[in-house]
Amino acid sequence: MLPVSTGRGGRWRDHRQVINGILWRLRTGAPWRDVPEKYGPWKTLHERLRIWTKDGTWDEILDQVRVKDDSIGTVEWTFSIDSTNVRAHQHAAGARKKGAARRHGSNSSRSLMRRSAGRGEA
Repeated sequence: MLPVSTGRGGRWRDHRQVINGILWRLRTGAPWRDVPEKYGPWKTLHERLRIWTKDGTWDEILDQVRVKDDSIGTVEWTFSIDSTNVRAHQHAAGARKKGAARRHGSNSSRSLMRRSAGRGEA
């Protein structure tokens, strides 16, 4: 299922080592630069994942693993989403809610409106 090195541009790093590095990074959620050196250069891992995702190789690998493991009947597909991984944009902090009154601030705009309304009546 994995692409064979074409000989152009040198030999590819061992696929097993690269897959283990990619899985380590996906499992831990660490930045690419923090992948341990035993898996090879992080740029190689990132580039291989990018290429394999784009050409469908990564989906093919996952499908094959799913079919083989489900045939045995021992696989439990468990997904866990931790709220610590969900981050809001920096501008989302402390924003005023729609329709909420301002707590602090200048009342100059309100006082100016009152004065101008009073002048028109006189």
